[in-house]
Amino acid sequence: MEKLNSKLYLENCYIMQENERLRKKAELLNQENQALLNELKQRLAEAAVTGNSIPDLNMSSSSAAATSKGSKSGKKSKK
Repeated sequence: MEKLNSKLYLENCYIMQENERLRKKAELLNQENQALLNELKQRLAEAAVTGNSIPDLNMSSSSAAATSKGSKSGKKSKK
């Protein structure tokens, strides 16, 4: 019985570590998503001011590109 408890305890510890890792990753993805959304809103607003009907979404601003590159080039997930 004690052996089973030890095994379950270690498994629970592993699950908690994995949960924390995934929570941090989700937080980074959310930050990246917010930066991209802000960039899109800014480009749409600029397009409305200049009279362009469709903004060029392929050109990236330095802030969103840096955010995107920073989160993607960070840690690779261990599976």
